Amino acid sequence: MDLKRYGHADARDVRSLLLDIHDEVYASDPDPFHERERWTHFLDLWSSRENWRCIFGWEDGGPVGFAYGAVLKPGGWWAGSKRPSDLRGPVFALSELMVLPRWQGTGRAKPIHDALIGPVQARVSSLQVEIDHPKVVRLYETWGYRKVDEFKPADDSPVYAAMVKDLPQAKNFPGAKQGRGTFG
Repeated sequence: MDLKRYGHADARDVRSLLLDIHDEVYASDPDPFHERERWTHFLDLWSSRENWRCIFGWEDGGPVGFAYGAVLKPGGWWAGSKRPSDLRGPVFALSELMVLPRWQGTGRAKPIHDALIGPVQARVSSLQVEIDHPKVVRLYETWGYRKVDEFKPADDSPVYAAMVKDLPQAKNFPGAKQGRGTFG
């Protein structure tokens, strides 16, 4: 699989492909929270950040999937969730990770994920995942994430788990402490 990196300056160029992949992934999902219009709003919000980064996986001449996110503003966290009191320093928020249905379950998601978070300068990577998808929660746990909160960002949204993963780069931050549950 080939991996291609994009940043804020490329957002307009990759927007339609991101939307097409979203539409295919959620084609049979009746949940209104996954509707294109709503997701487009969040895509535009995230990709407008100057530090937005995106990785696409490509294979057999077409896309496999993508992941994107950004480093949150100082003290930033997921809307509706409580930031852990011991979490200090920069947080990279993995906003989306999608793999097209034909590639799901083939191990393609992890290399896309790793390419996205590998070079970021942050103490932790954080993501949110619907708790009604325990297999996905367990998958992220095998990648080193742990659940730190459950929350509902909007009245009509599903309940999410906020998960964090210590990043190897964290040792480069002053006062950094490594270890499960310790952010420094």
